Amino acid sequence: MTRFDEFQNSLGIAPNMLTRRLNSLVDAGLLERRRYSEHPPRHDYVPTMRGRDLLPVIIALLAWGNKHFAPEGPSVVLINRKTGAAVDPILSDPATGRPVEEPDYTLAAGPAAGPRTRQRYGAIGDTASSTRKRAPGRRRPASTARTR
Repeated sequence: MTRFDEFQNSLGIAPNMLTRRLNSLVDAGLLERRRYSEHPPRHDYVPTMRGRDLLPVIIALLAWGNKHFAPEGPSVVLINRKTGAAVDPILSDPATGRPVEEPDYTLAAGPAAGPRTRQRYGAIGDTASSTRKRAPGRRRPASTARTR
């Protein structure tokens, strides 16, 4: 689905509201507007690299919602196109292929972190989070865990 009328038919919202939403997504750099007709002017709305990079986040949120907020069962599932089997997405470490989960992974301040973030999380290369000193009353940062 890439065209205005396809979005409108699928979402069932007013054209002015859809126009605002599509413009916001274009302005945010998530979609690119490509003209496919001059008269009348018509556009395709296609994901940019930024928009494509958002897809795993959306899939993870879908799986999380299915797990925690769908007691009657999921209304949308992720499936393998070749087998048709439903799959549970996981976040994996590209170096090892293993799921990213505690206690093997934790958050650390990155190179652009400010002093407050460095104080809270330490810096990349610091000792393991279990031995790092934390300010009193500070909780351990949650790591990104596997979605089931």
